Amino acid sequence: MANKLFVGNLTFTTTENDLQDHFAQAGTVLTVNVMQDRMTGRSRGFAFVEMASQEEANKAIEMFHQKDFQGRPLTVNEARPREERPPGGGYRGGGDRRGGDGGGYRDRR
Repeated sequence: MANKLFVGNLTFTTTENDLQDHFAQAGTVLTVNVMQDRMTGRSRGFAFVEMASQEEANKAIEMFHQKDFQGRPLTVNEARPREERPPGGGYRGGGDRRGGDGGGYRDRR
């Protein structure tokens, strides 16, 4: 995991090739994965880049963290293992999240 980097604050138009070319300045890039929304296929604004060695990963962090890429300052740091989460997700509350009386037309006299 030490050679794998989290890269955040990407534009939604950034491609894996864009990141491959950019991170190659720091060394050999093994893999690039731009995370996409399952429903829309649109980029989620972050990616994982795997470098060939720990030294190259450290160099990429030094070179690119908080530096401009396609008009945005990148967040580049060592990727952490994914945290286990319970299945499901999303909103788990009951009832109407808006509060109030549920809307609609009503005579309030």
